[in-house]
Amino acid sequence: MWSFHQYKKIGEQVRKERRNSPSVENGEKASSKSPVRKDSKGAESHDEHIFVREEGEHDPLDPKNWPLKSRVKNIAILSLLIFVQGWAGAADSMANTKASQAFHVSKEAENLSTAMYLFGISSGSLFAGPLSETVGRNPTYLVSTFCFLLFVLGAALTPTFGGQVVCRYLIGLFSSATLAINGASVRDQFRPVKRSFVFPVIAWANIAPAAIAPIVGGWIVQDPKMSWRSTEWFTLIISGVAFLVALLFLPETYFPVLLDWKAKHLRQVTGDKRYVSDHEMKASFFKRMKQVLPLPIDFFATEPVIAVLGGYLVLLYSLLFSFLSGFTFVFKQTYNLSDGLTGTCFASIALGATAFTLLAPGFYSLARRKTEYKQRASIKPEFRLWPAILTAPLLPIALFWLGWTNYASIPIWSGLGACFIFGVVLIAIYVSSYEYIIDSYGEHAAVALASITMVRYAIAGGMVMAARPMYEGIGVHWTMTLLACIATILAPAPLLFWKFGSRLRKKSKYAKGDEE
Repeated sequence: MWSFHQYKKIGEQVRKERRNSPSVENGEKASSKSPVRKDSKGAESHDEHIFVREEGEHDPLDPKNWPLKSRVKNIAILSLLIFVQGWAGAADSMANTKASQAFHVSKEAENLSTAMYLFGISSGSLFAGPLSETVGRNPTYLVSTFCFLLFVLGAALTPTFGGQVVCRYLIGLFSSATLAINGASVRDQFRPVKRSFVFPVIAWANIAPAAIAPIVGGWIVQDPKMSWRSTEWFTLIISGVAFLVALLFLPETYFPVLLDWKAKHLRQVTGDKRYVSDHEMKASFFKRMKQVLPLPIDFFATEPVIAVLGGYLVLLYSLLFSFLSGFTFVFKQTYNLSDGLTGTCFASIALGATAFTLLAPGFYSLARRKTEYKQRASIKPEFRLWPAILTAPLLPIALFWLGWTNYASIPIWSGLGACFIFGVVLIAIYVSSYEYIIDSYGEHAAVALASITMVRYAIAGGMVMAARPMYEGIGVHWTMTLLACIATILAPAPLLFWKFGSRLRKKSKYAKGDEE
């Protein structure tokens, strides 16, 4: 709806410019002997086409030049969409016992409800980027969210376990568009320095729902007046509200698509069919997919940054989603808690993530100081790693702490404190990794992030299925010890990339060097 208004506004602006600036006709009337010509509005003319391109770095059509208030509104709406679709992944986690009883399956089998959601995101993430770069961010978000709503409704109504598993997979599949490309939407609208302020907010919207949804879900499940299916109904309500807000107020932010619209209006106003944009002349969606599909394997095989930072995020997400069943063993059984209180324990992770997010103004200030307050300045990618460098050693500490203080004789606040630290580390490494990859890989960043997203959610889905047997088999102490040892091995990675990242980028066939 808002993008339709945006499309009409671009048309009005084109007509106004044509009336007020006759010189724009120069592109059409210039001598055909000149192979390349430019009109006063940045349209570059060739013998067969007049290419509509950016009118310099201050082009008002470029989302990076939109008023800050407008861009903040866009990020708020996008964050809401991300939040509700991330919420869906953990919404029914506290209903595991009641759902397994209703469907007459084991608790391990019912974990497929969460695992299939994660597998759905994994399988859809590679398609989301090329699709959004073909038709635009806005239709990708809106169409996928509408389909997401249909399958949330299906999950709430299905009478069979098989139906639930299929619906949960499709919920994840259609969530993948929003969860995989939101970093690209930030890049559409904000230059490197301002991303230091914005990205922690987007990261919080990606991470916090998995920790907040079980809080609500726990109290819903505990209420005897409510069915366990109420967790899905609640997800449907908040997601429906988010969809309506996005439908009414979320604009298109992919600049090449906006130039498509401008070229289309120029063709209508002038009757000259030569007006085109570079984006219109690019390969189709299917040709792009043919180019993109082999890249994840290539990235993980040849790019140490993707392999290691991707591995870090795999560990963090595996921990986060394994806690959905693991907290039953860590807190519920140890301290004899109700479902409501067990779900509330997730608040410690959410508070840790929120605490880090509140530091965003400080990171923005540091970025401004680093660039000596120059307008439109770029930042060396390694600068983004400082949050990860500082917090990476805290991850193994938090896991050892959680595992080896898990006794009924030790107050519950000890374990909650470890979870708070985990929440801080989770979002700090997420922010550092994503910003480092966006700054390092430029136009290849979308594929790089999609590759990591695909692997991260696939392995996290497998971990969800393995979590309950692992906690039951070797116990909380040794489960946490095993994961803490992996975290210890990964802990030096951000520091090593800070020291050697520039050299790695020079050798990479995808990353940008310092001189670019």
